[in-house]
Amino acid sequence: MASFSYQLKESLFRIVEAIPPIADFANKWAINRVVKRARFRPHPLSTRQGYVSWPGLTDRRWSGRHLPPSPREDAPDPEALAALFRRRDGHQRLCPKSTCLFPAFAQYLTDGFIRTETEDLTAADETADTRLKRNTSNHEIDLCPLYGRTEDQTDALRLKSGKKGMKGRLRSQMIGREEFPPFLYKDGEVDPDFAVLDPPLGSSDIDDARRAKLFAVGGDRVNSVPQVSMMNTLFMREHNRLAAEIETAHPDWDDDRIFETARNTVVVIFIKIVVEDYINHISPLPFHLRADPSVAWDAPWNKPNWITTEFSLLYRWHALIPDQIRWGGNLHPVHETFMNNALLIDGGLTAGFADISATQAAELGPRNTAEPLLHIEISSMKQDRFCELASFSDYCDYLGQNRPFSFEDISSDPEVAGMLREFYDKPRDVDFHVGLFCEDRVTNSPLPNIILLFVALDAFSQALTNPLLSRHVFKRSTFSGPGWDTIAKTGSIRDVLERNSASDLTDVFVGFTRPEWEPE
Repeated sequence: MASFSYQLKESLFRIVEAIPPIADFANKWAINRVVKRARFRPHPLSTRQGYVSWPGLTDRRWSGRHLPPSPREDAPDPEALAALFRRRDGHQRLCPKSTCLFPAFAQYLTDGFIRTETEDLTAADETADTRLKRNTSNHEIDLCPLYGRTEDQTDALRLKSGKKGMKGRLRSQMIGREEFPPFLYKDGEVDPDFAVLDPPLGSSDIDDARRAKLFAVGGDRVNSVPQVSMMNTLFMREHNRLAAEIETAHPDWDDDRIFETARNTVVVIFIKIVVEDYINHISPLPFHLRADPSVAWDAPWNKPNWITTEFSLLYRWHALIPDQIRWGGNLHPVHETFMNNALLIDGGLTAGFADISATQAAELGPRNTAEPLLHIEISSMKQDRFCELASFSDYCDYLGQNRPFSFEDISSDPEVAGMLREFYDKPRDVDFHVGLFCEDRVTNSPLPNIILLFVALDAFSQALTNPLLSRHVFKRSTFSGPGWDTIAKTGSIRDVLERNSASDLTDVFVGFTRPEWEPE
């Protein structure tokens, strides 16, 4: 049963949402309240240097900083701190609110713009440590996992046909009755047509059967697990479906114009889903936030995007992944799903979304990371130290929250608070990354408080500032009649799936929030 306070808030918000002018005002007020918690961009510092410099203000290969570097001596060993993430007796806590569609979408979203530099994309004269401070991001929500990071990659992924009925499409293949991206490998080698694409991370560690099913896509992380390939496949189908509608409406348009118009539309559809489906899922309030571009048009925070090093670290949500993932109606251990697109291909897109939505996510928080993933937590803590991030307490203060004056202010779990006390002299010493994930989960949200605030802050301040949503761009002519109408009628991932599935979804649940969930 929902709590009385939640029911009261829900009733009040329903009244607000029933009156359009009041709903518009409330939506604008709520978004501005979130974004104004932090300093507006441009940030004075980046990870390039610890002082203001022209390269530090302009070279976006380096990640931005919310707070100045704050090196600390005698900090606990990250290897020892892994105990704060390791499960108690191997027991995994589950999230009361979220399905596994939530972490799948989060991974697909963030893989597009939170891109710490990898070995494959590092210049020969750079060191491994430098990679922890640099990125390969375009700093926009631009669906680069679908369209590629660079223009050359986009060209490789396009069909590029002037034939009637083929204009503006992305390259794809039919497997049975389903449309998927083309395969990256041909006769055991990377297809020369796709040589310009970023090498898939982890592909050197898999067998030939899995390698043969890797898709040719815009992102080096898309093939990591089938649920991320599933997301990319859905938006590829939506692009090609829209391109067909736009070509029908504008038979005189050439291949380039149809492609770019469909791309414009899909990017904005994706941004709407980020705000109206994803952010509303993480929000603890029953008020439904809307992706209203006009909120940002005259806002003082409408500035060019630049991904920060803090944002890249707070999105390490490996604890959300359960030990087993449902595919084809069967549960598979997580390690069996790595780079295994056969699970998606064999079951089909609609069944994939249904299975992921039927699988309960794990809970994000301390003492809940699986043993095989602990090395990622350790690496994240080392990156925190190498980038000399300020303490968790400093970031609480930065976001207008009370500094923790006791370890119990960070975690109400006596065991976790006790472990923090063993590792740190005082609450103000707790590392940023450690504090983020030791903090209590917010009631009626899947996220702890500071992570929730940062995610909402960056989602609004980087999604609503997208160039496609600007005052002089966000109009019907930018997206065509079919594109404009599709944007208006899209608010969830399910909406896109319904347009791109041959199956009847009437009795199929697809969503981030478990149908069994009740407010606390």
